[in-house]
Order: sequence, then C-alpha cells, then structure tokens
Amino acid sequence: MFDSLGDRLDGVFKSLRGQGRLSEENIKDALKEVRRAFLEADVNYKVAKKFVAGVTEESLGEKVLTSVTPGQLIIKIVHDKLVELLGGQSRELAYNPRGITVWMMVGLQGSGKTTGCAKLGLRAKRAGRKPLLVAADIYRPAAKDQLRVLGKALDIPVFTTDDDAVRIAGQGLAYAKENEIDLVILDTAGRLHIDEELMGELQQMKKAVRPTEIMFVADAMTGQDAVKSADAFHQALGIDGVMLTKIDGDARGGAALSILEVTGRPIKFLGIGEKPADLEVFHPSRLASRILGMGDVVTLVEKAQAAVDTKKAIELEKKLRKAQFTFEDFYDQLQQVKQMGSLESIISMIPGVGKALKGLPIDDHALVRIEAMIQSMTLQERRTPSIISGSRRARIAKGSGNSIQDVNKLIKQFGDMQKMMKKLGKMGPKALSGFKFPM
Repeated sequence: MFDSLGDRLDGVFKSLRGQGRLSEENIKDALKEVRRAFLEADVNYKVAKKFVAGVTEESLGEKVLTSVTPGQLIIKIVHDKLVELLGGQSRELAYNPRGITVWMMVGLQGSGKTTGCAKLGLRAKRAGRKPLLVAADIYRPAAKDQLRVLGKALDIPVFTTDDDAVRIAGQGLAYAKENEIDLVILDTAGRLHIDEELMGELQQMKKAVRPTEIMFVADAMTGQDAVKSADAFHQALGIDGVMLTKIDGDARGGAALSILEVTGRPIKFLGIGEKPADLEVFHPSRLASRILGMGDVVTLVEKAQAAVDTKKAIELEKKLRKAQFTFEDFYDQLQQVKQMGSLESIISMIPGVGKALKGLPIDDHALVRIEAMIQSMTLQERRTPSIISGSRRARIAKGSGNSIQDVNKLIKQFGDMQKMMKKLGKMGPKALSGFKFPM
C-alpha cells in the first residue's frame, strides 16, 4: 500500500545523503518534496502540512546541521514523527472486566464489516474467549448468510433472528448471558453513504447494548473518503478505534496516515487479506519502518511463530540430521510458508532485502506449481523420489499442469539438496542447528 510513498521518500533521503553538509536551504527543499510525496499519497493536506512543519523544526536544530551523518539523523526524525502521526503505540480492543464484552462494528456498506467480525471472533477465540457473532444487518440480503458461513467455518456461534436491528442486538446479548458467552460482536448495517436513518439506528443500538468498544471499519481503497466517514461516525457515535481493511490492495496509504490526526481515534487493526486469519494488530513503529524501507523483522518473526508447527519442526530437524527428509516434509514446509502470506509481503519485512529486490518479479505461483507437482506424485514417490521413472514424470507433469522439464528440474534440485544435507549431517549437529528447509 505504501510502495509509492516509500519510493518517493527514499529518493528524498538519497539526495540528502549525497550532500557532504546540510544547510537550512537544502533541508527545506528536501522537506518540500516530503510534503509533495504525502499529498500524492492522498494524505490530508492539513496533516501533511503539520507533519512537515514538525520535521522541519527538529531538522534545523544544531544537532542535525553539525552532525557528520545529517541525512541519517533526518531519516530518524522522519521515522519518529511518522510513529507519532500513526499513534505512537499499538492499541488492543478493550474487554469488560465485570461482564459480557460487546464490540460493535460500524461502517459504510462494502467496507468489510462482516468479514471483520469473523476476523475478530477468530482472534478472540484463539486468545481463549467464547465469542458470539450477532447478525444485526437486516438490510443487506446476504449479510446473515455470510456471517453464518463464516461462523460455521470457524466454529463460532452466530445469533440471527427476524426482527429490527436494535432488538436483534439486545436479543443477541441476552442469548450470550444465557449461554455463558463472554464476548458479543455485532455486525451492523451499512449504507453507500452516511444518512440520518442509519445513524439513528446505530445510536439506538448503542444505547440498548452499551458496547465496550465501537470499531469503525474503513476501506483503505477509498482514501480520504474513509477519513471523512470515520470522522462522521465518530461525531455521531463516539468510535473507539478503526479497523483499516484492504491494505493489501493498491491504495496510496493516505487514510492510514490521516485518520488519527483527523478523528482523534487510533487505527487498531489492519485487514491484510480476505481470509479470517488475515488480521494484524496495528503497530505504528513497525509500519513507519516499512514505509521507510527498514523492514519489519518483529512482525515477520510473529508470523513465523504462528505458522510453524513446533512439533513438526523438531521432527524435521531430526530427519535433516539423518538426511531422511522427503517431498512430504517439503510439502508441509510449503503449507507453513503459505500461512505467513505472500512471498512479496514476507520479503518486504526483511531489512534491506525488500528494497534490493524491488521491481524484480516475485512469483507466488511458483510455490503453487511445486505444490501441484508434489500432489501429483504417489505416496511412495514422495518418500523415494529416485523411483520416479520417465513415464511417471510425464504423468506428474500432465497431472499438475506443468512441463516435464519443470518436473525434472524440481526432482534434480531436491536431489541436490538431499546430497548437501547428507554432507552437513556428517559434520555434526551444529552444522544443522536451526536449519529450515529453503524455499
């Protein structure tokens, strides 16, 4: 989402690093470019102006002008100001310590509220909570069905009934009390645009259920319209935070950089895909680092910890030591990598690597093709690739939609890797310590 902004800022910083000594004039010229980059990224103009003014004030201090690395100091100042602009620290949703917690999801139609409810439900369930999804959108025909399908897939109960939205919310809360459920997530109705009828209904619902948190769901693709909508909902309901969805699209990022400053309410979560697990806690410092091309190792490690099966990892290490790993093990590794997201998103979190590989084709479909070839093998062939004959390679190619050359290449590379592991295994345990099968 922030690729364009990151590229522009990188160009500005390169120009500063290329100068032996900085003056007030060249700093101001550079920060004009920063302001222009913000505006092109669809950041609110008042926010862009305030941000640049703050960076300018600190950049013109004696510490920067007399430093031997002034360009790097300015990058740090920009980073710190970005973190401040984005809210300073991450903020989780609040729970009611004395009763049932109620999270009320609001937003315009198509912003991703229903999917957002499921994502929060899954997150809460994994944290040991007992969530209930309540279908309080009575206007969109498919809303209830969509929530039922999501709830069934995640094994989370869904409360639905034929009534008006406010009474449904109250009945859902009563159902939660009767069934020892500690978290209610309300999926409310949206509109294509804000109107008095919608706000009136939501205000009545707020009064009826007294939500612990009101979460505004904003579509990042709508840019400054998302910021204006968030502000309007906040004025009417008093929202507690924002979930920014569809950030995996080609939005310019202005909404993320403007919402807190305009509404006074922080972004709490980022929707990074359509799957229920595609939800990240919003960390200002991590996002600022990603925007400035510094990577995000902490998030990468968290994704790896969530995706990697520790038991399987220990078993794989033992097999690697004995050079006994197979295509079955390789397939398991592929599944774990896929859970971490796209290759491009993973690479972008590694400091320096994302920027170095920018512009080069990163083909996620390559993993899909490898997966298809392994699935086209028999169990015996996966465990002993050396038995795969020429005719079987042709069948594997045909069954996976690849060429025979692709199958030959995969089997050869796998064989080379086995030989390398055998040599490393002879060198002792330290040689394979912490080894992960490469992709």
